[in-house]
Amino acid sequence: MARGKESELTVPLRRAWNITRFKRAPRAMQIIREEVIRHCKVQEDETIYIDETVNKHIWSRGIENPPRKVRLLLIRHDVPDMPDVEVRLFEE
Repeated sequence: MARGKESELTVPLRRAWNITRFKRAPRAMQIIREEVIRHCKVQEDETIYIDETVNKHIWSRGIENPPRKVRLLLIRHDVPDMPDVEVRLFEE
């Protein structure tokens, strides 16, 4: 079965709020990475690149108050020089 090149993913970050408030933004980044791995079925030898705009969006309101959910665009590359999965913010 062939994989699609681009897909959209909305990641709920509610699990980041079950942790102490001074660790919420780093936990949100972990949740994003876990959801991308699950959604794209990333193998152990494949690499994931999370764009810095995603990181800035998560940290924009500080470490204590990340957004409740984030909408992402996932791009799968077949080129050897690029990362296998690239994660960007979805822009309308």
